[in-house]
Amino acid sequence: MKVADFDFDLPSEFIAQRPAAPRDSARLLAVADGLGDFAMRDLPGLLAPGDLMVFNDTRVIPARLDGRRGQARIETTLIRQVAADTWNALVRPARRLHLGDAIDFGNGLAARVEAKGEAGQVTLLFNRAGADLMAALEATGAMPLPPYIKRDGPADARDRADYQTMFARRDGAVAAPTAALHFTPALVAGLAGRGIGTAFLTLHVGAGTFLPVKVDDVADHKMHAEWGEVTAETAAAVNAARKAGGRIVAVGTTSMRLLETAAAADGTLAPFSGETDIFITPGYRFKVADMMLTNFHLPRSTLFMLVCAFAGTARMRAAYAHAKAAGYRFYSYGDGCLLTREGGR
Repeated sequence: MKVADFDFDLPSEFIAQRPAAPRDSARLLAVADGLGDFAMRDLPGLLAPGDLMVFNDTRVIPARLDGRRGQARIETTLIRQVAADTWNALVRPARRLHLGDAIDFGNGLAARVEAKGEAGQVTLLFNRAGADLMAALEATGAMPLPPYIKRDGPADARDRADYQTMFARRDGAVAAPTAALHFTPALVAGLAGRGIGTAFLTLHVGAGTFLPVKVDDVADHKMHAEWGEVTAETAAAVNAARKAGGRIVAVGTTSMRLLETAAAADGTLAPFSGETDIFITPGYRFKVADMMLTNFHLPRSTLFMLVCAFAGTARMRAAYAHAKAAGYRFYSYGDGCLLTREGGR
């Protein structure tokens, strides 16, 4: 398969710059054998009692930092934790940094350059660690919005709340699991009242989710690794729901990737803790999820490849064409899709 097979045109006016308010007023496109236009608050009626929704409970940290090396400004975005006091980061301009250089981020937070890699990547050793480092990031950093959300400067005060799901509890993500941004307490209550269950896993979303695919052939792309955990409680809930005939609804591509990583060939889910670099493309045989709630994704992205694998490329092309014609809003702060697995129940 060629990456160009997953290309499509999307004018910039379709890209949402702020989320819908309230969150569950966002639009929802149901994609199965046909297409249906709904709102997110209609979701309980599109599911059935006994279905189980699986959410990612990762919490986005303020990973965007504005630092100084002497008089030089160093824009820094943390992308992956290596140790309690060490992160891989993207910096600009990388050419101004050398091994051993110190970067001052203010508020008593500083780091030393421990290693340099390709494409502006460095390894930073901070003067804080663990919870102390997280507290310093909360005081000093900004939310790491994706590049298609435009601000005059760093993410603003509204983004502190908007770019975080209501389920966020485990620090570590540098990008939000955006499908869950649509949920409100009222919507969750509506799901519970309908007899729809909820379960949680953790996948710390990395900045690699926004990196462009630079190869021509899909098979040549190397997927970034992310840390995740499926608890014994969640594995048991998923297995029980499947055994009882309920459908498993993965909320977001992150939940989907971790479910598929932790599942056996027969679909039985096992506890898991570690890194996953699973890359799902058309032809992949899904083992766990029957449905998927997700947002509208970038052309030529690994995320669009995943939804094409799940719902069918022809279906997704038709769905995106309909969404553009109907004025849906795209990407992280945009509207949602409820996908039924192609050939599924």
